[in-house]
Amino acid sequence: MSATQFEIRAGAYFDSVILMQLQKALAALPGVEDAGVVMATPANRDVLLSTGFDLAGIEAKADDLLIIVNGADDAAAQAAIGQVDSLLQRRRATTAQDFRPRSLAAAARNLPAADWVLISVPGRYAAEVADEALELGKHVFLYSDNVSLDDEIKLKTKAAERGLLVMGPDCGTAIINGIGLGFANRVRRGNIGVVAASGTGLQAVTVGVHRRDGGISQAFGTGGRDLKAEVGGRTALQALAYLAADEATSVICLISKPPSAEVAARLLTAARQVSKPVVVNFIGFAPPARQLGNLHFALTLDEAAELAVGLAGDVSAVAEQPEPLNGYLRGLFSGGTLAYEMVLGLQSFLPLKTNVPIRPDQKLADVWHSEGHTIIDMGEDDFTQGRLHPMMDNDLRLRRLRQEAADPETGLILLDVVLGEGAHPNPAAELAPAIAAVDKPVVVLLLGTPDDPQGLAYHVEAFAAAGATVVPDTNGAVAHVLDRLPASVDTG
Repeated sequence: MSATQFEIRAGAYFDSVILMQLQKALAALPGVEDAGVVMATPANRDVLLSTGFDLAGIEAKADDLLIIVNGADDAAAQAAIGQVDSLLQRRRATTAQDFRPRSLAAAARNLPAADWVLISVPGRYAAEVADEALELGKHVFLYSDNVSLDDEIKLKTKAAERGLLVMGPDCGTAIINGIGLGFANRVRRGNIGVVAASGTGLQAVTVGVHRRDGGISQAFGTGGRDLKAEVGGRTALQALAYLAADEATSVICLISKPPSAEVAARLLTAARQVSKPVVVNFIGFAPPARQLGNLHFALTLDEAAELAVGLAGDVSAVAEQPEPLNGYLRGLFSGGTLAYEMVLGLQSFLPLKTNVPIRPDQKLADVWHSEGHTIIDMGEDDFTQGRLHPMMDNDLRLRRLRQEAADPETGLILLDVVLGEGAHPNPAAELAPAIAAVDKPVVVLLLGTPDDPQGLAYHVEAFAAAGATVVPDTNGAVAHVLDRLPASVDTG
C-alpha cells in the first residue's frame, strides 16, 4: 500500500538546480513512486497538491525546505528520505573542484579583464550584489527576479551615470560579442543588433535571423519591466544608443512584450533619431503604420527577423503549412513571449483562456485546469517559485501534458521547446517519449540553431519520430493551429 514520508528542514536554502537534481535522484530510488523537493511556499504547496501529494499535517514555512516522498510502502518512502544527506553530499563532491571565490571583489581580482558580472542569487540579495558590481565598474546581467521596482530604478540610474549597463532584473537572455548569456542560441556574428525586453522574444528573433543567413552584432536583454512606465525604458534607451553608434551594426531590432504606451512613445522617438533602419515588434502595440521613416513595424517576431535580414541585404525563408484537425487547443509554454505571441496571433480567431491575458476576458480562472482553448505560460510565478524554470526542468510540463492528453475535450497540444545555452541539455529525451505515449496530436514549436549544444537536427528528428509536427516559429504555430481548429465568429 502506498505511503508518504516527509522531512522539513527549517530555514534551509538550496539552489533550484540542486533541488531539481535531488528530486530526480529520490524519484529514481527503488520503490519510490514520486518525490517533491521544494521551498515550502504557498505556490509550491499548491503544485504538490495538484500532482497528488497529501500535505495533511505538514506545517512548513515559506523559507523551509520540504522533502516529500510517495513510496510503494512505508519502508521504501522512509528509506528514500534517509538517502537525502548522502545524495546532497554526492552533489557537493562533484563540484568540489570548482573555483569558488568568497566575494565578488575576489572574483574580479581573479578575472581583471572581465567586463560583465552575471548574477543569479535569491532576489532579496540581488540588488546588493548588483550594486557592488557597479562599484567595481562592471556591467551587470541580472538573472535574479523578485527584485523591487525601486531597487531596479536605482541600479539602472546608477549604471547610466557610470556609463554601465544593467540588463535585468529577471533578464534571461543576451548575446554580447558573440557569447550567449543565460538562455541564448548559438548564432553567427553579423550586422543586426537587438534590444529586447523579452527573453524568448530575443531568442526567436536571433534564431530567425540565423535561419535566413543573417547574423547578430549584439543582442541586449533589458528585463521584463524595463518598458513599464515606472522604469521608463532606461536599459532599452542605453542599448539603442549603443547600437546606433556601433559601426558593426547596420540594422536594429526593438522587441518587447506589451510596453507602457508612454515608454513605447519615448523609445520610438529615440529610434526615429537613429540613422539606421530600426525594426519594431512590440507585442500588443498597434503600430501607426507598417513603415514610418526609418522605423519598420513587424506584427510577429518572425516577421521582425525577416524584415531585419531583408534590410541588411540577406535572403528570407518560408515556413511550411501544417495539416487540418478539429478540437480544443492546449498550449503549454516555457517561453512567456512565445505564449504572448500565440495569444496575439490567435485571439481574433479563437476564444482563448490564458494566464498571460492580453484582454481581461482571456484570464484563466485556475492555472492548474484548462478551459476551452487554453495557452499556459509555465514560466510564470505560479509554476516557478522554488523550482527551476521549465526551460531547464520539464517535470511540471510532463505532468500537465499527461493531464491535457487525458482530457477528452483536448484536440491539439502545443509545446514550445527552446534550445540554447543554459537550457535543458536534452529536452527531447524527456518530452519525446511522453509525446509518443499520448493519443492526441502534438505540435512542437522548436526554437534553436544547428550550432546549439542540444542539436537542432536531432531534436527535429526525435519529435517527428514521436509523432509530433515540428514548426520553427510562432508564425508557423499560429498558421498550423488555425488550419486545424475551428475559428470562432465572436471573440470579442
